[in-house]
Amino acid sequence: MSSTATNTSTIPSTNNDQFALILAGGSGTRFWPLSRNARPKQLLNLFGEATLLNQTISRLEGLIPKENILILTNTLQEQAVRDVASELPSENIFAEPAKRDTAPAVALGVGLIAARNPNATIIVLPSDQLIQDTAAFQSIMRDAMSVAAHNPALVTIGIKPTWACPAYGYIERGGEAHTEGAQTTHQPYEVSRFREKPDPELAETFLAQGNFAWNAGMFIWSAKTVIDELTEHTPELAGFIEEIGQASNIKEFVNTRFPTLTPISIDYALMEKASRVLNIEASFDWDDVGSWLSVAKYLETQGDNNKTNTELAEIDSENNIVFNARPESKVALLGVDDLIVVQTDDALLIANRHQADAIKNLGGQLPDELL
Repeated sequence: MSSTATNTSTIPSTNNDQFALILAGGSGTRFWPLSRNARPKQLLNLFGEATLLNQTISRLEGLIPKENILILTNTLQEQAVRDVASELPSENIFAEPAKRDTAPAVALGVGLIAARNPNATIIVLPSDQLIQDTAAFQSIMRDAMSVAAHNPALVTIGIKPTWACPAYGYIERGGEAHTEGAQTTHQPYEVSRFREKPDPELAETFLAQGNFAWNAGMFIWSAKTVIDELTEHTPELAGFIEEIGQASNIKEFVNTRFPTLTPISIDYALMEKASRVLNIEASFDWDDVGSWLSVAKYLETQGDNNKTNTELAEIDSENNIVFNARPESKVALLGVDDLIVVQTDDALLIANRHQADAIKNLGGQLPDELL
């Protein structure tokens, strides 16, 4: 497929070939009542002053110029994303007009970037992960970009499993990859295959084998390579990318065309079919912040292992998680164990901590104004 035509009337050009695409349209329903449809976890201040989206952007400082960082969100969250990411150019924040899963979203981002610079090397990142070691993150990304820029391969980042987690997809690594033109300090490996979320027993097998990594949903590729692979395996999305570059008004075109695309994940549409996928193991810390149990690891401890962001009054209470978003109010615990207590201005959640993942199921019983 030939390079897409550039529409310079609506998208500014750049001489820099390195770009980042941040996916920021998730729902984060496990964090109700703090999270809402219009304000999911990546837009929350769960860990101090900065939101997870702020942290994702800051992590790229010195690696990717701000003018080359694009964010994809949805229409419901667009204004909140613009408020949080106000340091980016306004045209770098784009709202998907419909929910179409990760493959169409990635294709949209690739199309927007390829229209600016068909020679781009692109990092694709989730916006809702906690990574604290920025130096190690940037070191990995520099290597991944170098490999992707010089080789016709799609590069993934794998997280070394710390336990046999059945909630993540896994990447099965093969032998060391031989790459051309790239100077790296972190060895890339060939990817044998992607594995679906396993049952607990199979997850234990993966952990014991030692050549499996958690799939972190981070991808690095050149615009040319990913377009070539989409042309081969998902021509609908390759055609969409080409049409973006030819559109006289990109926003109007996307608003009309994007909702017609087939909903499919990027793993199914591309990664499991691509001719060559490489993996570099992360040397940085990583947490996908999947529930209140994840947040609790970073909160202060009071009393008998009560994790909290506020000062508690507590007697004979242990292993509770308390998050108080009403600083003028006080939370008191008496003789209770293993609870999640989250207080906001308009809602109060009290849940068994062992059912943290089921908090998302409350939505069907809540009024629309609390969703």
